[in-house]
Amino acid sequence: MKIYNTLSRKKEEFEPKEPGKVSMYVCGPTVYNLIHIGNARPMIIFDTVRRYMEYKGYQVNFVSNFTDVDDKIIKKANEEGVDSHVISERYIEECKKDMQAMNVKEATTHPKATEEIAGMLQMISTLIEKGHAYAAADGTVYFRTRSFKEYGRLSHKNLDDLQGGNRSLLVSGEEQKEDPLDFVLWKPKKEGEPYWESPWCNGRPGWHIECSVMSKKYLGDEIDIHAGGEDLIFPHHENEIAQSEAANGKTFARYWMHNGFLNIDNKKMSKSEGNFFTVRDISEKYDLQILRFFMLSAHYRSPLNFSAELMEAAKNGYERIVTCVTNLNYLLEEAHKNAPDSGMSAAEESALEEARGFVTKFEEAMEDDFNTADAVSAIFELVKFANTKASPESSADFVKAVKDEIIMLSDICGLIVEKEAEILDSDVEKLIEERQAARKAKNFARADEIRDLLAQQGIILEDTREGVKWKRA
Repeated sequence: MKIYNTLSRKKEEFEPKEPGKVSMYVCGPTVYNLIHIGNARPMIIFDTVRRYMEYKGYQVNFVSNFTDVDDKIIKKANEEGVDSHVISERYIEECKKDMQAMNVKEATTHPKATEEIAGMLQMISTLIEKGHAYAAADGTVYFRTRSFKEYGRLSHKNLDDLQGGNRSLLVSGEEQKEDPLDFVLWKPKKEGEPYWESPWCNGRPGWHIECSVMSKKYLGDEIDIHAGGEDLIFPHHENEIAQSEAANGKTFARYWMHNGFLNIDNKKMSKSEGNFFTVRDISEKYDLQILRFFMLSAHYRSPLNFSAELMEAAKNGYERIVTCVTNLNYLLEEAHKNAPDSGMSAAEESALEEARGFVTKFEEAMEDDFNTADAVSAIFELVKFANTKASPESSADFVKAVKDEIIMLSDICGLIVEKEAEILDSDVEKLIEERQAARKAKNFARADEIRDLLAQQGIILEDTREGVKWKRA
């Protein structure tokens, strides 16, 4: 299995530090609002990486944090006149709902920054003791960037170029720093902010130290994979490496994985552009399985463009798989009725070998740096095979074997392709007509029975002057 390592800028053979086990840390969202589709991409991508690792037999310890103390959270809390934890807890719960709707598995651990302050104080103290950090007069603690000789190796940035180059890359408050490149580990509280006591001042942690500490606590000093969006490479992940390795004296992460940016209609997503979409916005128009399918339709390191046209294409692609599985279920029922005891024929055994070739193609794609685009293509080839080879004359064993392979590969991608039976639009219209006839005949019991039946199927009826209107809940 090969993984493109941002650190070396090349594909490397994956070898976990402990055979049969994988430790993986993925930077999670800052919870001050509903998650947007940019947040969704790393969630879906690295959930799929985890699923494939588990399919290959690895025991995966998957940690993804929630940043629940941040300027944006505090600002929203002040606007609403509530404590910041009210905001963070609200949006953690909403985030989990969206993750569930996208079929993103719960992490082994979802640590919250505010619950790991003790570990942060301990790591900062260690860095000060080792000469890698210092406290300024106001209690702000800074990391001595130049004390870590390998700073810049992940982002491939040179310290001297940084200092003389783009000043916007640097943290403010330079007047009390020893060096403009030093970054914050701990900062004093401001009026109205949450704070914790420390040896340096009452305050709160810098963003970078949070992930270093949570990774160390739940995965150890050295981990296999650290992942996130490519916007985190610098300065966040670069700073994590410096802090963790300076404090622990060990390589922090063996493999660094970063997903590419998500654009909207070929533009960067922003509220000012009017092209900002939350996952909840998308769920009002599409099943979020379609969003997941869309995210997997390109290689994770490539930029991905989101548009209505591409989502419609993703919908059609996803529904091709769902329709195939639905048809196979029908054929399976028929085969059980017509020839319940017949096994596979020699011709079917031979055909099934061909089908297993698509599984091999899927695995080869996933083992080449998780090329989900080619992996999905292998699923489509299997769907085409099923549509061609499975027929009313096929044995139940053959149909089930083909169906199971499609579901297995789809499940590795986190795609739910076996849907519960859903009432069709035409059936709804027929039941509404029957209900209208029952009301006209003053058979109100039957009319109510039909309304209740439709409500159980998620169909809401509205009696209006123009007649009965209906919608799905």
